[in-house]
Amino acid sequence: MGGRPIPGPVLIDRLAGVLLDVDGTLLSEEGEIPGAGAVVTRLRARGFPFRILTNITRRSRRSVVERLAAHGVAVDAADVLTAVCAAAGWLRRRGVTRIAPFVAADALEDLEEFELVGGAVPRDAAPRGRPSAAPEAVLVGDLGEVWSHALLNEAFRYVMGGAPLVALQMGRYWAGPSGLEVDAGAYVSALEYATGARATVCGKPNAEFFEAAVASLGAGLDPASVAMVGDDLWADVQGAQRAGLEGWLVRTGKYRDDALASSGIRPDRVLDSVADLC
Repeated sequence: MGGRPIPGPVLIDRLAGVLLDVDGTLLSEEGEIPGAGAVVTRLRARGFPFRILTNITRRSRRSVVERLAAHGVAVDAADVLTAVCAAAGWLRRRGVTRIAPFVAADALEDLEEFELVGGAVPRDAAPRGRPSAAPEAVLVGDLGEVWSHALLNEAFRYVMGGAPLVALQMGRYWAGPSGLEVDAGAYVSALEYATGARATVCGKPNAEFFEAAVASLGAGLDPASVAMVGDDLWADVQGAQRAGLEGWLVRTGKYRDDALASSGIRPDRVLDSVADLC
């Protein structure tokens, strides 16, 4: 059930590329998932195409790279595709210039091209839109303990006023410092329920996010020859499979036997950890 467990190292020679999740796959709250840094080093040494594809919304891309490096996983900024950067591209292509960002302060670095109105922007931060200026979109990520009724209600009012609801991701939960923690999807779903609006999701499991990642690996690459490796059944495994990729699940991070058994999702592979990748 739920894919075939693979004993020992997994040969990736039949693949043309691989996408790697961060939290729960390469890193835990304690640091590197044992062997993760060595796997990335081996992939690079072999010239094997890979990208880091993450739904982390509390950090900028630069911060993600620095965090990985601090725990022995050496990657370049060009190797990392984040949900925040994907959302910035989506907004840019649609001519949006003014947004209300409900995202962590560190992630604002990747939204500097936009005029920021309200949301979770610190009151003394710049640039900032006029308080009376209505946002052209509401951008929602994981704010963790920063979330409050006032912030959620502010986002609700913007959406009720006609601003499109844009979600960085729809994660259900993640493995945090004290155990499993509710993720951004719960707040996005609350806004959808209250407003009747439907959110546009820019990170995983959005097929466009996977397609952009595959395209960045090389021109003409067949998505079916690429595997997404992660600990999230819905965002990583099911999202990848629906986009035409393989979805490989790791038994680290937020992996739960009961969740796999009850989800109805069948990973293409189940690995004890990313260290088994190559």
